[in-house]
Amino acid sequence: MSAATLSAAVAPVPGIGDPAPDFELANQFGEPVRLSDFRGHNVVIVFYPFAFSGICTGELCEIRDNLALFEDADAAVLAVSVDSKFAQRAYAEKEGYGFDLLADFWPHGAVASAYGVFDSESGMALRGTFIIDAAGIVRYVVVNPRGQARDLAEYRTALAGLGGN
Repeated sequence: MSAATLSAAVAPVPGIGDPAPDFELANQFGEPVRLSDFRGHNVVIVFYPFAFSGICTGELCEIRDNLALFEDADAAVLAVSVDSKFAQRAYAEKEGYGFDLLADFWPHGAVASAYGVFDSESGMALRGTFIIDAAGIVRYVVVNPRGQARDLAEYRTALAGLGGN
């Protein structure tokens, strides 16, 4: 379903073994990116509050600097925030991100809501990570409290658990 057709209400966080909610969002170049187009490959969806913020930049730079970890697991990284595609592009260019930054801009936070990680009081996504296997099933979930960065070592462990494709 497109972002426009997702419910405005925040859904529960998908659990391990649940099908990942499908979505389509524009990346930093304005190109449509649809989760279901990645079937046959693993996907790491990283929701983050805002481009250019300190903890978010640290987390995404750690992914950038360890992108081989994800590539070796046949996993695409999709980083999602409520920023516009224009902010996403400036952020990607400034930091040299070689993965898609997706704009969950309008309807505001619809995809984050579908994944249960939209904070309607602050208007931003929480720090949620979902690792989706090649069949579109959620295999790893973490939602960190505000201000707490995620641990790259946890990604490594979760990706190793997916096995070869």
